[in-house]
Amino acid sequence: EKGGRFVEGKFVNFHQPDVVLTAALDTFFGILFDKSRDNPKQMMLLRWRIHDAIGSGSDALLNIIPNLQKLMTMGDEHNPSSHSTRGYNTSKRRGDIGIRMKYLLVKLIGALSHRSHPLVLFLDDLQWADAMTLDVIRMIMTDPDIEHFLFIGCYRDSEVGLAHPLTSSLNDIQNQGTNVITIKLGQIEKECVNSLVSDALCLPPSLCVRLSTVVHRKTGGIMLFVLKFLKSLNEEGLLWFSMSSRRWEFDLNRIKVREISDDVVVHMTNQMNRLSKRMQAKLKCCACLGPCFDTEILRKAIRETDFNINSFLESSLEDGFFQHIVDDRYKWAHDQVQQAAYELIPFASRESFHLLLGSRILVRASPTELGKLVYFIVDNMNRGSRLLESSDQKIELARLNLRAGEKAILSSAFHSASKYLQKGLSLLAIDSWETHYTLTLQLYDAISEALFVTGDFVKLSDLIEEPLRHARCFEDKLNIYNNYVRSLIASGNYEECLDMCISILLQLGEIIPTEVTEDIYANEVAEVKKSLEGKNREDLLCLPTMLDASKLAAMQFLNHALTLSFVFKPILNPIVVFRMVEISIQHGVCNLSAFAFACYGGWLVSFPTYDFDGGYTMGLVANDLMKMLNATEIIPRLYSMVYGFINIWKEPFQACLGKHVEAADVGESTGDMEFSTTNLMLYVNMAIYGCGIDLRNLEKDIQVYMRRAIRCNQIMLIKNMSILYQLTLDLKGFNHNAFSLYHLGMSEETCFADAHQHNHIAICRLICVKRKYVAFWM
Repeated sequence: EKGGRFVEGKFVNFHQPDVVLTAALDTFFGILFDKSRDNPKQMMLLRWRIHDAIGSGSDALLNIIPNLQKLMTMGDEHNPSSHSTRGYNTSKRRGDIGIRMKYLLVKLIGALSHRSHPLVLFLDDLQWADAMTLDVIRMIMTDPDIEHFLFIGCYRDSEVGLAHPLTSSLNDIQNQGTNVITIKLGQIEKECVNSLVSDALCLPPSLCVRLSTVVHRKTGGIMLFVLKFLKSLNEEGLLWFSMSSRRWEFDLNRIKVREISDDVVVHMTNQMNRLSKRMQAKLKCCACLGPCFDTEILRKAIRETDFNINSFLESSLEDGFFQHIVDDRYKWAHDQVQQAAYELIPFASRESFHLLLGSRILVRASPTELGKLVYFIVDNMNRGSRLLESSDQKIELARLNLRAGEKAILSSAFHSASKYLQKGLSLLAIDSWETHYTLTLQLYDAISEALFVTGDFVKLSDLIEEPLRHARCFEDKLNIYNNYVRSLIASGNYEECLDMCISILLQLGEIIPTEVTEDIYANEVAEVKKSLEGKNREDLLCLPTMLDASKLAAMQFLNHALTLSFVFKPILNPIVVFRMVEISIQHGVCNLSAFAFACYGGWLVSFPTYDFDGGYTMGLVANDLMKMLNATEIIPRLYSMVYGFINIWKEPFQACLGKHVEAADVGESTGDMEFSTTNLMLYVNMAIYGCGIDLRNLEKDIQVYMRRAIRCNQIMLIKNMSILYQLTLDLKGFNHNAFSLYHLGMSEETCFADAHQHNHIAICRLICVKRKYVAFWM
């Protein structure tokens, strides 16, 4: 009534935890869409808030939240958030979807939370939540820009220990200054049970004390148990409505000796055993379909083709087994109710029951329906896969697991994807590389992406040996190599990663020197200048599109080497830039070419060239090329170079500040968190050294930016920001340790020593410049 909004979701054990949040949002937007005609002006404002928040990254969300797409395109012929793309995009990687999706979900929650419409997000059974959802919750709760928002989470503390991921997430949230209130819910008290019984039987509380005491003792005060026990008493004739006395009566002596299981599931299973065999059979099928299902999948799952589905659903709703969600969708009233129905299946028959159920859905599904039903099919057939004997059946199930895994990846459900893909691999025979080469390679390609996004680098490292040994050609190894290189970067193994990139580039025909002498450097400079000779700005913008697959792959690995060499081996960095420029001129341009031209411009304005006009021109070429190719996802890295290192020699520093903030926002929406925080660092660096911004205001900005960097675990950039924060405090005359915001045991001295030990030259250089600046002014 007061404009509040409520989103709710529930995790279920072993059932795709990584889609719970998006499914909850989809249901919420479905309800919102149905009500949209009542207040079109309000919906229009909400649509534009969402569009402004998630910007060009909205397509990724629309694909996994269909009802959001319906809301955003309501009344429009085209999706206002969609963007066409031109050219070959080598910088967009499917594995980055997981990173990008987390930040899009945070932005979406921020757009929904408004002063006039505060938002409550409720997630039940968090003990079964996946790492990605917990990370999204942490990011939402620590985001300084999100207001008018309340998160409520429920979990069973008996299943959450000190080593549980939920405990770690809650500690991280509290450590970053967010207030967490813990409310422990136990069994309801006798007085509450008495009030419930009194209300249910329409009797004064004093007349219900004896009955409610027995009910509380037998049920342990568990609400679900209490309700089911009262219902069973009525069904057994121990609790009845007397027509003569016109009130409810009960046989207390028989109720006292009534045997009841201590386990809610066992008790409810006993109740279900009293139903007809046909009713039990249908409940068993529903229990295998997961926490939610619709009438379409139910018709395909039930063996009988002529049963009255409406009668079954009405009866189940009346008995309290199901709850109606919306339209033809239903869910179990509680996971304990679902478990009770599942217990109806004899333990020895469960594998065969699942296999038969999954096979039945597969046979009845049309080719167009298979994509929608593949999860139901695979989830059930996998649980009975041990009973498969034919190699053809195993291969068919492996193909279905590949399809389910790829669908999960596109939906950003990477933990579920890795499970499907690992199951698919386990179904392959030893000789699958000879007998089913394409299927085997596709499974390894897909699982390498899923494992990279989930951060399971150890398993990825163990897994890649197989495809690298059996792949028939080098091109078939590239995707595996790419994901492995990215995992090495993420885990901080820079030296090993750089060596691997150089080795891969050698096989792609690009020889990168491991040691750079004066002669090698001079020769590389001469080669790149020769490639650019006689070409002006217009000529570079008219270069054709790069189509050679090997050169596109080379640009990708050169891009990896570019970042690595800047951090670990700066003398090699210009060589990598020169090679990217040469490939772009000789073989055409791709999205990464724009960044290559920007980096070349950065080299031109640096020592010893100091060609400010030439560097500025290259910056203009890079910006124009990015716009021509619609490569908005490279804005964070492009702007960091153009506005952080080039344009400052030709334009006022103040003109560049806003570009860094813009690039940081784009980086969050596209998942490029490394360069998003890089732009924030450049903003602070420029504000201190070049713009003379009020240090009191800047200090507040730095604290917000540091929290962002900490939130996305950008260790190197957190240290950079800490150095600049320390500079701000020193200039203000405060004797505080800025590094304590990141790490309690770190100081400027320990940071410098650690950087010097690990050859992190950029950190050492920044600290030295900071100390000179303070010494000059103080």
